[in-house]
Formats: sequence, C-alpha cells, structure tokens
Amino acid sequence: MVEKVVKLLEEVINDRTVPRNIREAVRRAKECLMEEGKDLAVRADEAIQILEEVSSDLNLPIYTRTQIWNAISMLEEAQNI
Repeated sequence: MVEKVVKLLEEVINDRTVPRNIREAVRRAKECLMEEGKDLAVRADEAIQILEEVSSDLNLPIYTRTQIWNAISMLEEAQNI
C-alpha cells in the first residue's frame, strides 16, 4: 500500500504544472513515509497531515488535488491495517 502511495506522490513531485511549494510539501510527505524506525501508523499520520494541509491550497490543480485525496485515502486505509 505504501509503495502505491509513494508512486502517486512521485507523480505529483515530477509534474512541472504543479506549483513548487506544493511539490515541496508532497516531497516532505513522501520522506515521512519512507522514514525508517517509526511505526507505519505514525509515518502515515505525519504524511496525511502534510497532504491535508496542501490539499486546500487554491493554486493546486484539480487533477493534482484528486491525486492527493487518493493518497490520503490509501494512507488512512493503511493506518487501519
């Protein structure tokens, strides 16, 4: 599940139509997920917080907003496993 989320986040990071500040926030969320030594639920929660904050940005393209919501949904599901 985390691998799918990371792949989705990488798509956003590599999309040059997405504003730089949003790509940077998504990069931070990805780094949280990849961080070793923490429980998956904790890493997912940190990433969700970052993604929820950026999902309300007015400059966020609609397609990217949908990608971020999908990532949040997958992370929430991963927390419950």
